[in-house]
Amino acid sequence: MPLFRATVFSPTSLSLCVCLCRYFLCEIISEEPRCRQFIEERTVHNTVKNAIARLHGDFGLACCSIAFTVKYLNAYTGIVLLCCRKDFYRLLWSSLPFITHLENRNQSCPCSFNTLRVGATIRSCQKFLIQYNRDQLLLLLHNCTNEADREATQRSLQNCALVGEPSSAEHKEEGDSDSCVETA
Repeated sequence: MPLFRATVFSPTSLSLCVCLCRYFLCEIISEEPRCRQFIEERTVHNTVKNAIARLHGDFGLACCSIAFTVKYLNAYTGIVLLCCRKDFYRLLWSSLPFITHLENRNQSCPCSFNTLRVGATIRSCQKFLIQYNRDQLLLLLHNCTNEADREATQRSLQNCALVGEPSSAEHKEEGDSDSCVETA
């Protein structure tokens, strides 16, 4: 019996190799409104990589840098979608609470990262973000003082849906089993 077994890869088996990723949906929280102008993809990318290097050293940085990208950034809302390989997502996850500021153009802006969701697909993060935005709009609706603001918020609530997806009211009528229930 041979000690080593030779593995032969055919061209078709190599095409099945899939890089599994984890997506982090985060909210950048800053007390200063002027800081929103400093949020850029490059700034977020470098800040996160520096935090990983501080906490996990060269090994952690090398592991996370393989497929680390900023997939989406909305500077107005402070929402950012980060992507990294599944094998090393815990290194990234453990580094996010240690980010205390963003630096851009020799200016420092104090902020923190609030991880809203860690998902296996961009679509699952999109669905969560829509529900999160609906919840935030409902909070705004309760705090509206005049009728014009209340009507604008209600219109925004009605328009919260993925393109090509039925609205959440239609989902609830169908008995969607994929819904997430929060526990206290």
